[in-house]
Amino acid sequence: MARDDAYELYQRGCALAAAGSHMAAATVLERACAVEPEKASIRSELGRALFRSRRFSEAADAFAAVVASNPADHYAHYGLGLAQSRLGDLVSAGAHLKLACAMRPDLEAYTAALSAVRRRTGT
Repeated sequence: MARDDAYELYQRGCALAAAGSHMAAATVLERACAVEPEKASIRSELGRALFRSRRFSEAADAFAAVVASNPADHYAHYGLGLAQSRLGDLVSAGAHLKLACAMRPDLEAYTAALSAVRRRTGT
């Protein structure tokens, strides 16, 4: 499959996610990721679709891959923190959400997620 095909799959996956079909989006985005495994934009959108499909472990893996390739990606830290929180790994979740907040303190969703984890841990 060519690079253009990965882009078409990515676009289709994004459209499915926007329409609320997160499981279908994840399936299409997994195919796009198989074609372009190093493409952070595909992995990040895959992570989001997996998270919204309640596939938290797989979402964490997708976001962790983005963080590994680009540690400055604030959204990947946020997504990874949310997924880890759902998996009960509150220490790691807090660490990634702290980083996301430090990178983008203006995003209320990030600070709200960090506050929720802190409430759960009592810190």
